[in-house]
Amino acid sequence: MADTLTNLSNDAPALDRIWFTRCPVPTATGLAYKLGWLTDEFAADKLPVETLQESTTELRRHHYDHRLPSLIREGGNILAFGARSQGEPTKLVGLTWIEEWQTILVRPDSGISKPEHLKGKRLALPTWTDHAIPSHQRGSSISRGMSLAGYKGALAAAGLTFDDVELVEVSSNRAAPVQDLAGGNRASAGNLAGLWALQRLIDGDVDALYVKGAAAVDAAKKLGIVVGINLDHLPERRFRVNNGTPRPITVHQSLIDNHFDVLTRFLYQTLRAADWARDNLSGVRDILQSETRGSAEAVREAYSDDALQSLHPTLDDERLALFDQQKKFLWLHGFIDNDFDLGDWVDPRPLEAARALLKRQG
Repeated sequence: MADTLTNLSNDAPALDRIWFTRCPVPTATGLAYKLGWLTDEFAADKLPVETLQESTTELRRHHYDHRLPSLIREGGNILAFGARSQGEPTKLVGLTWIEEWQTILVRPDSGISKPEHLKGKRLALPTWTDHAIPSHQRGSSISRGMSLAGYKGALAAAGLTFDDVELVEVSSNRAAPVQDLAGGNRASAGNLAGLWALQRLIDGDVDALYVKGAAAVDAAKKLGIVVGINLDHLPERRFRVNNGTPRPITVHQSLIDNHFDVLTRFLYQTLRAADWARDNLSGVRDILQSETRGSAEAVREAYSDDALQSLHPTLDDERLALFDQQKKFLWLHGFIDNDFDLGDWVDPRPLEAARALLKRQG
């Protein structure tokens, strides 16, 4: 594949490796990497493909700020929006939509089983995250942002607003019960989005708590907490817009300008992996146990067959509209510093080129 496309710039600086990063959720990028396809694609170029999750601590910060020109990021949108808002020259090249077990947990005796039951209840809201870089505090407060968006969607489905509930701030620090549930793994614990407040829910200080993902399934069951409202079952996607829905694929402008062929081939392999997933659900679930750090049972419960057959990125009008909804929400609630035009961020060319390559390869 090395001669698929030429660089847009004849004097492009050489790449010594391709970096990518993804969150612990189902992604075609993660599948392509685990299947070895990304490594194989660039082997003849002697171009290693490496993931930030397996790199040094110093480099991992680029998952947050995207200040790494060779980085391809398929991750939560709060940080992607934050990086763009802070002035990083990134481009949006794809969006995925994966239902990922967005739920509101309650005590078994709460009587909360529908969105309308939230009226008058106390909802746990994680505090702003402490960050060594002050300008990154808001964009890094993922648990807070996800919880607010989750509650907003559930309330809107019942014709309610934040005026109809009480938001109770709870610590965003890692609580011992959750650390134990995560096996002491900071990476898995750090993606449980709001589970630090589980003890407050158990103790009765709050009535409901937003969480998402396979690891959250395991944690809730171990602590005897139940699902009161499953946001994945709400009738409209706009009620489930959150950090991972839609999930963006973003790249640095210089990667497009100088190494368009590399980006195209990378995206081509992710499209192949998404196609592969349609007919290999058992294999996908095996890979997802390591990707999500959840049990086999939790992966089955969190991610439906339909979701795992729809890993393909697009830039269709519906996803872009939902993505714009999230951007406006984050700006309104202070998670990004500066608003910007979404259309100026989008570059459809790499994904179009990758689709064309996939068609040619048959």
